[in-house]
Amino acid sequence: MLLYTIIQIVLLSLLGLATLYILLFSTASLFYKQKKYSDNGNRKKIAVLIPGYKEDGVIIEVATLALQQDYPSDLYDVVIIADSFQEETISKLKTLPITVVEVSFDKSTKSKALNKAMATIESKYDIAVVLDADNVMASDFLEKINAVFEYDFIAVQGHRTAKNTNNSWAILDAISEEINNNIFRKGHRVLGLSSAIIGSGMAFRYEYFKSLMSTVTAVGGFDKEIELKMLKEGRKIVYLDDAIVYDEKIQKSEVFGNQRRRWLSAQLHYFKKDILSACKDLVVKGNVDYFDKAIQFIQPPRILLLGAVLLCSFAFLVSNYFLDQQRLNLSWIVLAGACLLSFIFSVPKSFYNLKTLKALASLPKGMLMMLLSLLKIKGANKTFIHTQHTSTSEEIKAK
Repeated sequence: MLLYTIIQIVLLSLLGLATLYILLFSTASLFYKQKKYSDNGNRKKIAVLIPGYKEDGVIIEVATLALQQDYPSDLYDVVIIADSFQEETISKLKTLPITVVEVSFDKSTKSKALNKAMATIESKYDIAVVLDADNVMASDFLEKINAVFEYDFIAVQGHRTAKNTNNSWAILDAISEEINNNIFRKGHRVLGLSSAIIGSGMAFRYEYFKSLMSTVTAVGGFDKEIELKMLKEGRKIVYLDDAIVYDEKIQKSEVFGNQRRRWLSAQLHYFKKDILSACKDLVVKGNVDYFDKAIQFIQPPRILLLGAVLLCSFAFLVSNYFLDQQRLNLSWIVLAGACLLSFIFSVPKSFYNLKTLKALASLPKGMLMMLLSLLKIKGANKTFIHTQHTSTSEEIKAK
């Protein structure tokens, strides 16, 4: 019985700490209010960098839509970084008033593509905006990005949200994105910490970004590498909830698994790489942001945490009843309630509908795939895993 109690206490402690973390920031996110920034009439030159690998199916439309901004056309350039595109696609792109940078690598990565483009471009810019090859900016995105750089910020993350919610997997992926927006961006900013960046829908002071990217060695998770470097320098990353970028959500279970495997591998890699340095900086310099980011990387995926908490709570409540060992029952009930509350607080009200209820039927499979991803993450961050994009702007128009 002693061993049984010890196992319960260990699991309660581990799951409790992880739950406390997301509950703290999901609760804080409820108090988020977007600050309004003014550009004071100053318009900066912006480079919109869009790297793509074999994205022939979506890149023409994405490039065309990127030109439709409420921002002076002579003050921003759309730069398509074309890796392994078909000749027909390249020819069509070159008919548009954009810059096309063709690249080719033995082993393709987003960081290599961005570095090559910035080394090639001769124009001078004030701001670099980074998008994925499926991203579509809201028409006022650049206006809002321009305004925030009137202030003393080095980097900003826009609000990346779902372009499509056309099946259960896309809905679950869209919800996951918004949960992360609330916990790692809104909640963090409310408590005075930096927003997390995502890898797209983000902007930087151009020369700083160019210099920072030249130091990147990551195959996958380049955004995590530059985020850690910025936070270690004591930089502050802000979040613009009203600067919208539409992002394609995954539509197949196998893509869901591959995508999460890549993310988990990158997180584990950077946790091991930075945790000791982050602890040192916390003690010596009081750098909470850097330490918090390192801790984030060891947090279990939200979907797995929810499954583990509910499963363990139910299992131990039942077994405690039959074994007449009910001293820890209240703790399990409180833990399950806290975990559920953190999700209730961080899921936007717009997802409380029948479509989401139907999508929840796929949640157990998603939990299983996340668990399998954990078992296969070794080396995933050292391999380029491409996610093919297919959706169009029709989904955005339907919103």
